Amino acid sequence: MRANRLQMGPTFRDKVMDRVRTFNRKHKRLRFLGMLYAMAVLLFYNFGLAFYHNTKRCTCLATILFFFIASSSFTYPDALKLNVSFVTDLEKVEESGEYYTSDSLEAVVMESNAELAKVTHVDKEKIIESDQGVSEDQELAEGFLLADDIDDISESAAKSYEAATDSADASFDATDWKLILVNKQHPIPDGYEFPFGDINEEMKCDQRVLSPLKAMLKAAADDGINLAICSPYRDSNRQEGLFARKINNYLEAGLSYMDAYNVTSQAVTVPGSSEHQIGLAFDIVCGSYYNLDEGFGDTEAGKWLADNSYKFGFVVRYLKGKENITGIEYEPWHFRYVGVDAATIMYNENLCLEEFWDNYLYD
Repeated sequence: MRANRLQMGPTFRDKVMDRVRTFNRKHKRLRFLGMLYAMAVLLFYNFGLAFYHNTKRCTCLATILFFFIASSSFTYPDALKLNVSFVTDLEKVEESGEYYTSDSLEAVVMESNAELAKVTHVDKEKIIESDQGVSEDQELAEGFLLADDIDDISESAAKSYEAATDSADASFDATDWKLILVNKQHPIPDGYEFPFGDINEEMKCDQRVLSPLKAMLKAAADDGINLAICSPYRDSNRQEGLFARKINNYLEAGLSYMDAYNVTSQAVTVPGSSEHQIGLAFDIVCGSYYNLDEGFGDTEAGKWLADNSYKFGFVVRYLKGKENITGIEYEPWHFRYVGVDAATIMYNENLCLEEFWDNYLYD
């Protein structure tokens, strides 16, 4: 083999330096610019060369960072990034534990970054203990309402609410009060109001939902199912207290504030984004099963509601298998009124409200 074939040509660095030397000889007063040019070109060249030799690693790292950022932005509301507390200055203490005030929550948020950097020990037994038995939703409710307790359910009120129109011909309006979308990404509009109706002396809801609600309770009773309402309308203070107390439980178990917020937001709706606050949502159990957990879906009452509630305009709001869309875990006890036409479509097509909006209301 000839010797000239064994000789390597000038490298990219050599070529750049030769150009700079030539430039400096011609323009001695501009040597500084020549050196800056060489440094910038060689810096970008080395970065590009390093990326070229580590393409797979860089791609994997970028993918991981993308999914981490995407999942984080879905979980935490923008208000949390601004250190805005959803909890008002509640000073009272309940038997289950103290509420966190706005000042104390700000302190926790400021310290949360340091806490997330540590490996925290979680007392799982304390979390399990706090969630056993009657749920916090029920502790905050003013008791239970059984169908037998409603005196004004007449035979006419128990008429069939089955869809009067063909689902394929039904048209929907995004401004319809029945179809308002409330979730983490769509908080309750400012100044939203609705007519209050009394379910009984202590429980309230949107007045326009009273008739179908009572009709559904009566129809279930006729089929031997004794339903019980335990959480209808809930004002903002009550929702804030529920959310704060849930966070408090996880903090006491050893979680950092950010982790506690993450877990809580998947079980309890963020204040200002709860359908209970607009009077269209109801937690419904039965006379023999009062726990708000997935087990209710396996009871006769849970099955009856899942199969028949749409006839009266109600749907299981947080369906199983839709958690990545709704952002809330499966809740077979949580029912939302959307009207018979929309409920029928959602039941037949197995849609959650977010999917219904995508298919029928968004342009």
